[in-house]
Amino acid sequence: MDPKWRLLHVLWEHRVKFLVLMLVMSLVAPQPARAQLGIDWGAIVAAINSIGSAITNTIAPALRTINGALGTLNNLMSSIQAFFTNIVYPQAAINRAQGLAGAIQGLYNQIQATSRVNVASATLANPQQLEQVLLSRNPMNVPSVTANYQTLYQTVPVPQAASPQTRDLVDMNDAAAQAAMKRAIAIDAIADTEMQAADRINTELGQAAPGTAPMIEAEAAAWLVRANAYTQSALGDVMRLRAVTLANSGAQLKFNANSAAQIRQNALDSMK
Repeated sequence: MDPKWRLLHVLWEHRVKFLVLMLVMSLVAPQPARAQLGIDWGAIVAAINSIGSAITNTIAPALRTINGALGTLNNLMSSIQAFFTNIVYPQAAINRAQGLAGAIQGLYNQIQATSRVNVASATLANPQQLEQVLLSRNPMNVPSVTANYQTLYQTVPVPQAASPQTRDLVDMNDAAAQAAMKRAIAIDAIADTEMQAADRINTELGQAAPGTAPMIEAEAAAWLVRANAYTQSALGDVMRLRAVTLANSGAQLKFNANSAAQIRQNALDSMK
């Protein structure tokens, strides 16, 4: 390799040390001078002094300003955190709310236990079988209501045993009664599901962070709307039963009036 290229290669590998050495020599030299490579060390020193001046006069004040702004921001964040901790979400209030949720859970348990009290009262086989189905709170037992109902209350009379009007009334009474019994089983099952949902919501509220509590409260409000809808449905069943009862009473009056008219006509015919 050419000695000149070897020298340049060595200088390039040790360029950092070389520059540091040149800088030190320029600083201790009494006068600036040009080196053999033609580098103006005075200009380099002046540039370094300019950089130092810029750091001292421009960058340092800017850094101090940034540090001051960061300090102000930290103070502001500390104030906001203290506000949320002491005013918006104080720990004592959160503990009281969680304690209230636990107390309400106890009330739910009492209500559920009360709803499970055995009220069966039938003493004979057929009534007991139907009553057991009606109090089962299991919607899977709804299809078995009809067979147990007919076993206990009998079926619609055959045409030879009753008039068509009487058979129609009996069939309508049976249909309304069975529909109400089936809906009662379904409503009991719905009530059990609502109680389970209420237990779950109450448990989540007792463990929820302040930021998530409104979401759980919204779900509880949605369940309340559903519960009101189910209540309206049950009220509709009660109204239907009442309507059928009134219709039966009116039909009996009509039958009696027709019977009385037929008796009068028969009496007139017999006198002729």
